[in-house]
Amino acid sequence: MKKVLVAIDVSRPDGNELCIKAAQTIAKAMHASLAFLYVIEPIPGYVLGEIPEWILDKRKTDAEEELGKLAAQYGCTDKIIRTGAPATEILEHASEINADVIVLHSHDPDLSDYFLGSVASRVVRHAHCSVYVVRHAKD
Repeated sequence: MKKVLVAIDVSRPDGNELCIKAAQTIAKAMHASLAFLYVIEPIPGYVLGEIPEWILDKRKTDAEEELGKLAAQYGCTDKIIRTGAPATEILEHASEINADVIVLHSHDPDLSDYFLGSVASRVVRHAHCSVYVVRHAKD
């Protein structure tokens, strides 16, 4: 079965809605199913020791709750949360599920993106499949 992987960012609800709607359109045209992925970025080791364990647990629980709400709202049963560098995890998961298309949201770049590159640009450069990047129109 064909798959459309939707990279979800629970901190950007407006971008998620745009991504999911675009992914639904693509999936319908391809007769594909949707898969939702949210990646929790790791906390740097030098900070990790200072953060209480309950905060780390809450972070994952909150992400699971938000992803579950989105999946229920849009009828997606294939959802997963991974921890790591977002671009790397998106690319690895896309390969694992043999995704035909990756849909993700891109934000307006700031100065650091020009030096380091954004998640979207890394995914576009390294994906084994097509990538659809959704931009939020400026008001």
